[in-house]
Amino acid sequence: MGPMLFAFGLAVLAWMLVLGDLVRRHCPAWHWYLAGYPLTACRVVFTWRKVALLNDLAVSRRPPRGLLGDLMVKGDPLRPVAPRVSFPRATRMGLTVTVRLHAGQTPATYMAAADALMHAWKVHAVRVTSPERGLVLLTATATDPLQRPGLATAPTELLSALIGVLESGGAWVMNLRLVPHWLIAGATRSGKSTLLARLITQLAPQPVALVGIDCKGGMELGLFAGRLSSLATCRREAVAILSALVVDMQDRMSACRAAGVRSIWELPDTLRPVPVVVIVDEIAELYLSDGTRESKAEADQCSTLLLRLAQLGAALGVHLVVAGQRVGSDLGPGVTALRAQLGGRICHRVNDPGTAEMTLGDLNKDAVAVAQAITAEERGVAVCTGPDGGWSRARSHLTPTEEAVATARKHAAMTPDLPALGRALAALEGDDK
Repeated sequence: MGPMLFAFGLAVLAWMLVLGDLVRRHCPAWHWYLAGYPLTACRVVFTWRKVALLNDLAVSRRPPRGLLGDLMVKGDPLRPVAPRVSFPRATRMGLTVTVRLHAGQTPATYMAAADALMHAWKVHAVRVTSPERGLVLLTATATDPLQRPGLATAPTELLSALIGVLESGGAWVMNLRLVPHWLIAGATRSGKSTLLARLITQLAPQPVALVGIDCKGGMELGLFAGRLSSLATCRREAVAILSALVVDMQDRMSACRAAGVRSIWELPDTLRPVPVVVIVDEIAELYLSDGTRESKAEADQCSTLLLRLAQLGAALGVHLVVAGQRVGSDLGPGVTALRAQLGGRICHRVNDPGTAEMTLGDLNKDAVAVAQAITAEERGVAVCTGPDGGWSRARSHLTPTEEAVATARKHAAMTPDLPALGRALAALEGDDK
């Protein structure tokens, strides 16, 4: 009986290992909840005090002193006391721990100890944020879903684009109905152009008008000209298109006022105008001036028109997606005013701290620090905001240029005609002649 029981036990163990490997590959979330989380939670609980002592997270308690008659009685020797932590709380592919800081402690010490926590808990990474004064939130991720971002599932909605995957493992979605306007910052080869290509491929099959403004001669957005209702390749053309959009927006206001509604989404389908998504590539080209009167006038016009679209466009179905390598107050006060209207923010790797601060600084200081830590090897990785006001690291799905161009051509027949924009460009050409 003994050998048979031993063989049976080995067989059961082998099957458990095989099933565990299958669950890990095909249902990683289930594998994490059943096996990964319990083990990691035990590591957090049993290693916390040691890790806190080794990384200067503990403080020494002052020994108590008392009087016994005329004698001074000393207490115990100094003893280091680790900060109080909550029990690890499971997330989809990681866990979170809340730490209550001792008096005088700052989150900076915990940020410096993030790598030590990662090794002690045997996880992929530990992010440190401070949701409120006196508290630190440690977010551990078991694996790196951004290493090979696949396509998570997400509901298909009008003006919604599945961009990639969040660090939590969930879908990264840009929903223009929830967050009407977006600011995207990123240096050369950081993944900004790939994200714009992905956005266009997601919006191309939808009944929306895409308008491109690419003042670099149309090198980027010109590839998708077949699906664009209009394309501006210089600042003069941008002024003409933006002016026509403002006029069209006023017509939409009149239609809403006549119907007694506050947005085009309350209009009947037969009366609702087509939604418009304006994609601006390299915002600095619209704001920079060479000092001449004409150049300065064009820059001021662009600033005013973009701000009007951002302030009034959400309820009228006009949406802005503004991208640039550099976004700073040195471009003028108009950029700062525009940024305040762009609720959605995406920051890839940037070349200067000011751009990261301009993109995310007014929302969350922790997000700025995480964005500045993105390396050149992490192409497509960005810090993005969510509709709930929070933020996360994310990575866009790699969409080859050929695939994006083919998708735009495939859906070229769906391109809505915006006559006002065509007339504006035609009038501009007539003036040149």
